[in-house]
Amino acid sequence: MAVFRVLQVFTIMNRGGAESMIMNYYRKIDRSKVQFDFLVFRKEKAVFDEEIQELGGRLYKLNAINPFFPKNAYEELRSFFKEHNQYTVIHSHLNTFSCFPLKIAKEFGVPRRIAHAHIAMTKLDVKSILTLEEGVGGTLKKIIKLQLRKRIHKYTTHYFSCGEKAGNWLFGEKTKQVLMNNAIDVEKFKFNRAIAKDYREKFNITNELIIGHVGRFDNQKNHTFLLEIFAAILEAAPNCKLYLIGDGPLKSKIERQAENLSIKGKIEFLGVRTDIPELSQMMDVFLFPSLYEGLPVTLVEAQAAGLRVFAADTITKEVRLSNLIEFIPLDKPAAYWAKKILETNPSERKDIKDEIIDNGYDIVSNSLRIQNFYLQQKHS
Repeated sequence: MAVFRVLQVFTIMNRGGAESMIMNYYRKIDRSKVQFDFLVFRKEKAVFDEEIQELGGRLYKLNAINPFFPKNAYEELRSFFKEHNQYTVIHSHLNTFSCFPLKIAKEFGVPRRIAHAHIAMTKLDVKSILTLEEGVGGTLKKIIKLQLRKRIHKYTTHYFSCGEKAGNWLFGEKTKQVLMNNAIDVEKFKFNRAIAKDYREKFNITNELIIGHVGRFDNQKNHTFLLEIFAAILEAAPNCKLYLIGDGPLKSKIERQAENLSIKGKIEFLGVRTDIPELSQMMDVFLFPSLYEGLPVTLVEAQAAGLRVFAADTITKEVRLSNLIEFIPLDKPAAYWAKKILETNPSERKDIKDEIIDNGYDIVSNSLRIQNFYLQQKHS
């Protein structure tokens, strides 16, 4: 029996929340039954490219979509679907930009067209849209994204979301959605005291309180406020360090901010890493003051690692999988966040693997469910 191939659509397969989520599923599905191929809109090499090909996936690269002048993107997509007419399921993870590939997929008769919601903006985010991207062009791009929500129903047959809040934002509350949990390999992240000891020695950590964050350096992740919080922490407790994992366009700006606050010596910029499960073991606290999210897989991972998590109240409460996470309003000052964080007792850390599994976020059961969904589309 021929393997059933599903076309996954992303901007670029670097280490982001949605990209990491789909790779978790890809590693666990039965690839003799279902295989993932990837259509992306960047030509440059990405973090997951080699692994995709090693797992048997095909990788197709087109140019970036220009939402102001989408004609070129439409032409490239038409050429793609004319040449690759074997797909019966296309699963787009571009949020509002899913309109572009799904429109042409519909035009070429692809019968199952999935739009997947990964983020949820609040009214505050929309109101302060000028702060989310640099310049007039960035602002117009954000406005176009908001307008595209009205068109997504024209081209979509199935609606997926990482959580109710994200799905309701993109599709509307009355739209029936398939929940695809941002599931993780819980076994990899469960708290392991031996790994924690090994990594703390590797990074020359003695008795410091270690605060961690995983996220791309862009406005959404709110690193500017994160550093203000850390500066407030150091005022009260100098024996702390901050580890920032990720890369992105604002990294150099955040490094300059750290210098201006005279705290750069207390911060480690680790870049993109493949050993996040191990790094999570050496942390004591996970800090996540994002302006908006869908349902962040990083917060699932942090809880699975037994970390105390302090997150912005803009994030859906669906991600509360344990009593380890506390949501704090973003309008609270940095000193308030610092006080909450310093009340943490790292010695209370424990293995909560079973709680994550019981809440439905283990990749083993979730991958089987999604695999069966895809196979049903093959026969329906």
